[in-house]
Amino acid sequence: MKAFLILEDGTVLTGESFGAAREVISEVVFNTSMTGYLEILTDPSYAGQSVVMTYPLIGNYGICMEDMESIHPWPKALIVRECAKLASNFRNEMTLDEFLKKYDVPGISGIDTYLKRVRCYERNDYNKRRFRPGRSSKAVKRI
Repeated sequence: MKAFLILEDGTVLTGESFGAAREVISEVVFNTSMTGYLEILTDPSYAGQSVVMTYPLIGNYGICMEDMESIHPWPKALIVRECAKLASNFRNEMTLDEFLKKYDVPGISGIDTYLKRVRCYERNDYNKRRFRPGRSSKAVKRI
């Protein structure tokens, strides 16, 4: 299912939806960690923000609820280059996609997260809009 990341300057990035199917508007922040995505998602310092993971593959070791920093995820959305469909860890309890659906957090994959980070730093643009399927291209163009 297609999803759109729309920046304040009108730039529209198209990716694939995973996690919850809903729209959010939020500030965008970046994290360059190679591991620890569950800890990042459950860290209260990300409350209300959308987190861009700049490492290209996220979700490959799945979710182990024991590793959570708090009882639920805090970000409004997760933006990644690639979300692993399968998790390969003996402690894995669910995939990242399943975890985000469980807690109603939308995700977009297929976004060039490095380019996104560079553009935001250059333009000081940290706000974004996210649209789900069902929106016409006219609605996207109006933003």
